[in-house]
Amino acid sequence: MLTVADLQKGEKAVILDFPVDTIPLKLIEMGCLPGNEVELIQTTLFNGPLFLMINGSNIAIRKNTAAEILIEKVL
Repeated sequence: MLTVADLQKGEKAVILDFPVDTIPLKLIEMGCLPGNEVELIQTTLFNGPLFLMINGSNIAIRKNTAAEILIEKVL
């Protein structure tokens, strides 16, 4: 399965699932929920945070957290 960490800059996907116990509550409150669209805006060097747009909100998350969020790419 693909995860948010697998996205390339500019790619969009729909969130399918994630383990609720490992995802920060703040991320869920900001719209990181199954069925919502996510777009990778920018990456950083040295496995730094990923900058995403979810439901019109720009957020930054750690790459290891992004690797927990299962997605399906939007064509």
